[in-house]
Amino acid sequence: MYEFKPKGTCSSKIRFEIIDDKLHRLSFENGCDGNLKAIGVLAEGMETGELVKKLKGLQCGKRGTSCADQLAQAVEKARKERADGKGGG
Repeated sequence: MYEFKPKGTCSSKIRFEIIDDKLHRLSFENGCDGNLKAIGVLAEGMETGELVKKLKGLQCGKRGTSCADQLAQAVEKARKERADGKGGG
């Protein structure tokens, strides 16, 4: 299970697993409950590269980021750790 502390968003923690390069068991702590649950449902089983491609750079207002963008960044970081042999999830 990966755990990521987002920056610049209402959510305070993102958790997920990557199995066979697909996202599973995504959950957010705090933030816009309904929207974040919807992201979790839509992202379940999605290939990590596709998720990053779709969500990276999305902004919430003038924050310069969003929970979706922070998720994309977290997945990118997890993918790099896995490639470097440091990740578990």
